[in-house]
Amino acid sequence: MSFIKIYVHFVWSTKNRIPFLTKDIRQSVFKHIRENAKTKNIHIDFINGYTDHVHCLVSLNDDLSIGKIAQLIKGESSFWINKNKLTPTKFAWQEDYFAIAVCDDKIQTVRDYIANQEQHHGKKTFSQEYEEYIDRYGFESIGSDLK
Repeated sequence: MSFIKIYVHFVWSTKNRIPFLTKDIRQSVFKHIRENAKTKNIHIDFINGYTDHVHCLVSLNDDLSIGKIAQLIKGESSFWINKNKLTPTKFAWQEDYFAIAVCDDKIQTVRDYIANQEQHHGKKTFSQEYEEYIDRYGFESIGSDLK
């Protein structure tokens, strides 16, 4: 048996940052993402977001790569949102995403941050948050679909 304890903080946005994730559908989308992830052996520790993006804390296992996890979560949830006609026009996620490793001693801090997205984005846009991620983690923003 393998023992793995690696947490990754995923962040991805709606296509063109369209604010599709309204209060009316946001929690049902997140609930569906969590339930569907379980069927794919993906453990979502915490999920939340705002009108145009999602934060998801995932505990990795030995089966799936970071890229595969993002593909499975985003692809199926986009299909489900469209199948259930939850948005007025066709829904899609941006292709890109952030994936950042989280140290054990920061897991609760990340959970708290994810939990407070609505309050957080009352003060700061996702565009501002995006630029902070680029700077903080040294990512190159040129050519990124998230921007």
